[in-house]
Amino acid sequence: MDSFLIRGGKRLHGEVSISGAKNAALPILCASLLTAEPVKVSNVPRLKDINTCLRLLGSMGVQCFWHGENELALRAEDISEPIASYDLVKTMRASILVLGPLLARFGEASVSLPGGCAIGQRPVDQHIKGLQAMGAEIVIEKGYIHAKAKRLKGARIVTDMVTVTGTENLMMAACLAEGTTIIENAAREPEVVDLARMLVKMGAKIQGIGTDTLTIEGVEKLGGCSYTVMPDRIEAGTFLCAVAACGGDIVLTNSDAASMDSTLDKLRHTGLNIEIYGSTIKASMNTRPKAVDARTAPYPGFATDMQAQLMAVNCVADGTSVMNETIFENRFMHVQEMIRLGADITIEGHTAVVKGKPLMEGATVMATDLRASAGLVISGMVANDETRIDRIYHLDRGYEKMEEKLRKLGADVQRVAE
Repeated sequence: MDSFLIRGGKRLHGEVSISGAKNAALPILCASLLTAEPVKVSNVPRLKDINTCLRLLGSMGVQCFWHGENELALRAEDISEPIASYDLVKTMRASILVLGPLLARFGEASVSLPGGCAIGQRPVDQHIKGLQAMGAEIVIEKGYIHAKAKRLKGARIVTDMVTVTGTENLMMAACLAEGTTIIENAAREPEVVDLARMLVKMGAKIQGIGTDTLTIEGVEKLGGCSYTVMPDRIEAGTFLCAVAACGGDIVLTNSDAASMDSTLDKLRHTGLNIEIYGSTIKASMNTRPKAVDARTAPYPGFATDMQAQLMAVNCVADGTSVMNETIFENRFMHVQEMIRLGADITIEGHTAVVKGKPLMEGATVMATDLRASAGLVISGMVANDETRIDRIYHLDRGYEKMEEKLRKLGADVQRVAE
């Protein structure tokens, strides 16, 4: 397993381009199952999770071809078997997103219960409840969800909680259902909006995009399309946290500031100067950051995927911050590793109290999940010695060429292969 070696103390200067959003690309790739016609997707990041998704789609018979660095051509004309096996699903929770499209188009699907980062319980009961409301017969047996339906029927679905993948799965399934489906308490995340816009280009009829109530009028079939994945708001937020902690000035191109309001608001409170020019974000920090409180919440609240990175900023901030994690119960696993780097953090339940220190101390730490990895990288970049981060395969799931981009900004980050 590869590691990162980081020599801290470098201010950041330079320009990097933000990659396409992993959390938007994955459901968009799965949506190719809804049509027999060709689908072309641009701005797809080259990530471990994307490769896993393509292997999963390919195992069912979907033709997947890269054209250039970040463009994919897909065609799900001949599906050999609508099965998502455990070997592929176990490493990536987003694999559950094939359930809705397979069931809607082919009338059956067998999908292994998903895995992914061990950041807490992320049950698929809302997916199952919604599909059952649309007339699906579902049995869970030997770790697999077996679903059948001659044709799904439109229904009114009220989810018990806001679920991003649940909203995406049900929305895709409803596009080919008979009649009208209303999804209430729907997730409003920009990645859900991105998927909805792509489905509309394929011929879907969706109203309420970007709101918590989606109305989908089912159609007989969907067609192919060309679509460009939105920029990754979490990657952009991670680089902004890095410059807030390390100091300096950076430019992020191919970004989408409109999807980052809560993150930008928190970082401005740390003292980070942020200027937005269309798809370009300029950020500079010339003082020690100020501590800022945060409470994670579904969009448009502060994203749980940014919690570890902002905590890294608070670790070296002037003052004490209180951070509440309301989405995932195990998403403070990075705290013990940050403490190894000299952080002063106390946890009580779902709340972390962070007392800022002038700088961190280099040590060997272990990445525990995707966003925790990014938080540890930022912590290592403000440490006074060398930091080694093991198990960065977590990082490779969601950040494209992260060490190369950080080096372009002047950071001393090296990948070490074992």
